Amino acid sequence: MEEKGVEYEPCTVPGTVVYLAAEKEFLGTIVISDTVKPEAKRAIAQLKQSGVKKTVMLTGDRKDVGEAVAESLGIDEVYTDLLGDKVDKVEALLGELGEKEKLGFVGDGINDAPVLSRADIGIAMGSMGSDAAIEAADVVLMDDNILKISSIMRIAGKTLQIVHQNIVFALGVKVLVLILGALGMANMWEAVFADVGVSVIAILNSMRTLKVK
Repeated sequence: MEEKGVEYEPCTVPGTVVYLAAEKEFLGTIVISDTVKPEAKRAIAQLKQSGVKKTVMLTGDRKDVGEAVAESLGIDEVYTDLLGDKVDKVEALLGELGEKEKLGFVGDGINDAPVLSRADIGIAMGSMGSDAAIEAADVVLMDDNILKISSIMRIAGKTLQIVHQNIVFALGVKVLVLILGALGMANMWEAVFADVGVSVIAILNSMRTLKVK
């Protein structure tokens, strides 16, 4: 507008701003911006409830756009104007992690593929994501519902808890029966329970994972 000598009203609304003019007369402004998924804010809140310590947004959008979206969703940190340097930022974030901490990345674009591969856990959007992103990801959400990320975490946590229970129970019973057998205090029925009985109980305990939603 300034190069063409057109007087215009600057637009401060976050987004990609397009100024329109004809015959050196300012006509108006069009603002183009991505729409935030309706469930995005709730998904961020659920992730924090599930134990995620910090949420970070990496975007190629302008600073004002990225910061506005991050603030509306309750994201802790945001890095904007990132195009091919997302991997460098992920490397920096990985360097800040503690010994037992992991970094997960959610993306769907072609330029997200290297980041999905570099992160400890890469999650891609299946229906709208690029083939490169899906190929590089560890987890693919086929319906693009980001609320399922917290569900995945709950299912995984419950599964690991049951696995540890089964291992401790099975080894504990077998060691006990082994000691009793060495002392001459265990007969065949105890041995059968230590073998078949423990397996049946472990299977029944594992079925509790079916109730996790």
